[in-house]
Amino acid sequence: MRISTTLLLSPLLMVANVNAGPLAYGLCQTGCNTVAVACYAAAGFTFGTVIAAAATPAAILGCNAALGTCSATCATLVLFAPTP
Repeated sequence: MRISTTLLLSPLLMVANVNAGPLAYGLCQTGCNTVAVACYAAAGFTFGTVIAAAATPAAILGCNAALGTCSATCATLVLFAPTP
C-alpha cells in the first residue's frame, strides 16, 4: 500500500495557520479591567465591592457601561485578529 506525501502533510498544513489572538485578547481584557479599576477609584469606590441597586451612583454605572463596551470590543475585534 502506498500513502501519498500530500495525504500525510495536509494535517500539518492546517494546524500551522492560526487566526485567533488569545494573547492579544487577554491583554485587551486586562486593559479594560485596569481602566475600570481606575474609574471606580476616581469615583471613590473599590472595584468589585459595589452591589448593583437602585441607589448605585451614576459614576459607577458609567464605569460598568464603559467596561462592558470595552470587553465587547475586545471580544469582537481582538479575539479574532490574525496573529503571526
